[in-house]
Amino acid sequence: MPRELPITRTRNIGIMAHIDAGKTTLTERILFYSGKTYKIGEVHEGTAEMDWMAQEKERGITITAAATSVSWRNTRINIIDTPGHVDFTVEVERSLRVLDSAIAVFDGVAGVEPQTETVWRQADKYAIPRICFVNKLDRIGADFARCVDMIRTKLFAEPLPLQIPIGVEDAYRGVIDLVAMKGMVWGDDEGRTVEEIEIPSELADAARAHRESMIERLSDFDDALMHKFLEGAEIGADEIKAAVRAATLSATLFPVFCGSALKNKGVQPLLEAIVDYLPSPKDAKPVQGHSIENEDEMVSRDASDKEPFCALVFKIMSDPYVGKLAFARVYAGHFKSGDQVLNVAKNKKERIGRILRMHANDREDIGEAYTGDIVAVVGLKLSATGDTLCAPEHPLLLERMEFPNPVISVAIEPKTKADQEKLISALKRLEDEDPTFRVKLDPDTGQNLISGMGELHLEIIVDRLLREFAVKANVGKPQVAYKETIIKRVEADHVYEKEIGGALQYGHVRISMEPAKPGSGLVFENALRDGAIPEEVVPFIVEGLKDGMASGVIAGYEMVDVKVALTGGSYRENDSVDVAYRIAANMALKDGARRADASLLEPVMKLEVVVPDEYTGDVINDLNSRRGKMERLDMRAGLKIIDAHVPLSEVFGYATAVRSLTQGRASYTLQFSHYDVVPRNVMEGIVARITGRSY
Repeated sequence: MPRELPITRTRNIGIMAHIDAGKTTLTERILFYSGKTYKIGEVHEGTAEMDWMAQEKERGITITAAATSVSWRNTRINIIDTPGHVDFTVEVERSLRVLDSAIAVFDGVAGVEPQTETVWRQADKYAIPRICFVNKLDRIGADFARCVDMIRTKLFAEPLPLQIPIGVEDAYRGVIDLVAMKGMVWGDDEGRTVEEIEIPSELADAARAHRESMIERLSDFDDALMHKFLEGAEIGADEIKAAVRAATLSATLFPVFCGSALKNKGVQPLLEAIVDYLPSPKDAKPVQGHSIENEDEMVSRDASDKEPFCALVFKIMSDPYVGKLAFARVYAGHFKSGDQVLNVAKNKKERIGRILRMHANDREDIGEAYTGDIVAVVGLKLSATGDTLCAPEHPLLLERMEFPNPVISVAIEPKTKADQEKLISALKRLEDEDPTFRVKLDPDTGQNLISGMGELHLEIIVDRLLREFAVKANVGKPQVAYKETIIKRVEADHVYEKEIGGALQYGHVRISMEPAKPGSGLVFENALRDGAIPEEVVPFIVEGLKDGMASGVIAGYEMVDVKVALTGGSYRENDSVDVAYRIAANMALKDGARRADASLLEPVMKLEVVVPDEYTGDVINDLNSRRGKMERLDMRAGLKIIDAHVPLSEVFGYATAVRSLTQGRASYTLQFSHYDVVPRNVMEGIVARITGRSY
């Protein structure tokens, strides 16, 4: 089957933002105006096409990234609508990894919010071009200029307004297009018809000033434009568009549009901008991967159907009708149903069953996928998130994705013996789907512990177990995923000498330990000077250190951020064995940690509370009682904004508390910030509770 459209007529975009900024509402309008749907779906009514999960419809939030495709001006636009809640940030991360560009949606009242900063940094990591859409300009307190300024000051980005609003709050009715210098208003309730008008006289001066500022900034990207601007010559719309595209593709400037998705205003110009300014797969840099023969050698593939096939699996989903779906982005070449492909990470060949184009949870069979396509594949039994698929004769390994570690756990056990097998099977499928969801067996209690990114994350997992997989289970209270570290430098020495099966096993290791930078894990240095231990034994010593780091000395949590130097030891020709050095290193590390003021580390959350002024004191007092540290107090649209850092263990059930304190008038957002040392008095209570002994 030949390609329907040339690759230059493809756009792969993500819709990203803070929760409740209007991402899904905007996506629903894009579906409607492009003719993909015949009726506008509403999030608050539970009729949104993209929020297809039962949990999404009930809560009115996006939980899983949903893919769809629409057509506009003879261009296929592949869209991934991502969640805004921090607990599901993995969905944003893996979506941005395979997309060419994104639309960042901002609440016109709130502006840049905490999760906006997170998703913007994720997009920065992959250096993808973005368009900004300031939404909800019809709401009381909306301020377009302030939002633009917040993009500059909070995101450290350079916004380029291509529109300014006509009216604001309840007087909002349209936009002024600064490129074409014309007004645009929406006549009917469904926003189907866009009427071009003269720029209102009261906005004419502001429009001219904004346009001049826009052209001045664009002149850095187009010499001809700069000459015309300096000479005061007339500059055409096509010349401006070319410069905007160049600036956008370089991710240097970020065009800003405005509207109200809920009131059906401002969406069609955004669709035009996607086609005009955002990159096709051809505009992106050639994808690079590691050579299989030489890991240090990089191999690149151009975005072309003629190149050898290469794709990245970025999401796994369980479908009740077709089984395991592997979502993949095709970076080069093409493949069809029945083809055999190589899973490079597993070094196994797999056969493509069916290729599907997804619209939320609806499926359309297609016979073949080409460069730039984002599709779902049926039949891949071994593939997991981050695996590379390629032509067996031309292997290369694309960079895998990195995901954050879980910060919260709960114990879960089946209610009946009949549910035991179902629970294990369901947890395995959910773990395959979500790289931030982990399952492990507690060796002390024999219970299954499930871990995730927050209370809501685990709540959704448990809800899916009950509904989707029909597993009856008991769930314990949330537990914090603590870690352990050391505070001061020490030296440790351990001799392991034991007779086993008539043979003496000997290992002697001397190490120094000191705190390392946060996030560095285990930092090992081979500081042997006198050759007291043969080099071939050193890898076993490192393994022993890793064994010791896996469970610390305070309460059995993983130990992190420790620098260990191997400074000495001894070796006996006849008695020394590899396993003895592994055990000696493990014990030396444990001995040293006990004398190095080992401490617990706890996850600390970044908390933003939006609260009416009269309740500010009560909320701050409550945060102080939760060991919270105030960072900043601001005003926004008549409301106080409290920024604080609070230990995760202190914010369980915070939703109920803040609702009670403010009569339901406050809102808040939580996201993981960092790990910090637990105060000594608090640590004693934690250790006593977990281990049943004093510390």
